[in-house]
Amino acid sequence: MNDRDSKVAAIAAFFDAYARYDLDGMRAVLTEDIAWTIPGRHALSGTKHGIDEVVAFFDQVSKAGMKAETFFLEANDEYAVDIHRGYSTAGAGKVDTIWALVWHFNIDGKVDRVVNLSGDQHQMDSYVWQNYTLAPLPERLAPTARQSVRVKS
Repeated sequence: MNDRDSKVAAIAAFFDAYARYDLDGMRAVLTEDIAWTIPGRHALSGTKHGIDEVVAFFDQVSKAGMKAETFFLEANDEYAVDIHRGYSTAGAGKVDTIWALVWHFNIDGKVDRVVNLSGDQHQMDSYVWQNYTLAPLPERLAPTARQSVRVKS
């Protein structure tokens, strides 16, 4: 297996773990200091710094039943790009759009940066605001707070 094939295999393993909600499997592909950027103007957007913040993000979107169906995955020496259908299966409203993710690999072959690009950012923004709310200010601003959002009941 060459370097490009190993990157494609790593991303495929990440999505397999994601589909099974296997957080340890997802962690295995990522560096401890990963920076994962989620676009938009909503309660879940922004750059997640460190594996704990990334896992907390995926914990939140799992409550929306988010699914991904990858239909393009390619890599070069440093990057991988996947294009997938991302959609929700729970909550108010819906998300069903195309996403492109740019994955950067460090010299050890682990992912240290990801940038998400949305085919319909307005749809995602609307969906998140319908289904999540920001935590109260003291909790949201606390430096050790892990969850700054709450799923609406």
